[in-house]
Amino acid sequence: MSLTACAQIVDRGDPDRFRAAMACPPQAREILFPLYAFNVEVSRAPWVTQEPMIAEMRLQWWRDALDEIATGKPVRAHEVTTPLTQTLDTEAAEALDAVVASRRWDVYKDAFEDAQHFVEYLRNTGGTLMWQAARLLGAPDDQKLAVTNIGAATATSRYLAAVSALEASGRVPLVNGTREGITTLALNAAADAGSARKVAKRLPPQARAALIEAWMAKPILLQIASEPARVADGAVGLSPLRDRLRLARWAMTLGLR
Repeated sequence: MSLTACAQIVDRGDPDRFRAAMACPPQAREILFPLYAFNVEVSRAPWVTQEPMIAEMRLQWWRDALDEIATGKPVRAHEVTTPLTQTLDTEAAEALDAVVASRRWDVYKDAFEDAQHFVEYLRNTGGTLMWQAARLLGAPDDQKLAVTNIGAATATSRYLAAVSALEASGRVPLVNGTREGITTLALNAAADAGSARKVAKRLPPQARAALIEAWMAKPILLQIASEPARVADGAVGLSPLRDRLRLARWAMTLGLR
């Protein structure tokens, strides 16, 4: 039931990752759904209230829960923390703290401090999540950088698609929002996303499921690089047919189907 609850949370809050996970074998979903549900809960915490202090408290709640898992203390009851306790090891619980900590930027309307802060945000929120999924599914440590790069690139594609909504909410989402800046960001991320097939060959079959969420990243990033105005217009995305076909092909490429 806990796994079902996690799947339902992901279905409602992150339908793209839900579809990606459903394209994976059941054993992989047992890892992916708790991680993705955790990410949904953490990512929406800053947005469910207009009070920064309350948002900070919500994020701290998850940091405390991860600390309980990491240190072997009794873990607070929640429909996501229970399966997380069964999924995470100490290393994963400690690493995922960076995912929560980075979401503090979402609480406020301040711009990123600099380009490095922006890169760290994407690597922590997207790269760390993908790497921990891969590691828990059996990926060797020497693939950490490669998988993290793919996760960060995937996060970049999603983030750029959300820029117009972030601006509408009063945020300053980009360090360099010029046409050239967006194009460079998209092309660099597309190069990392494009390495996914090569990296997948170096992973155990089950660990490849962690890369499934990257199925749209490269074409979306190339779309943005070709037409950067789509970012401001909120017009980033693939057609429904291309989306479905690419996910099916990607699952077959990874050997998941």
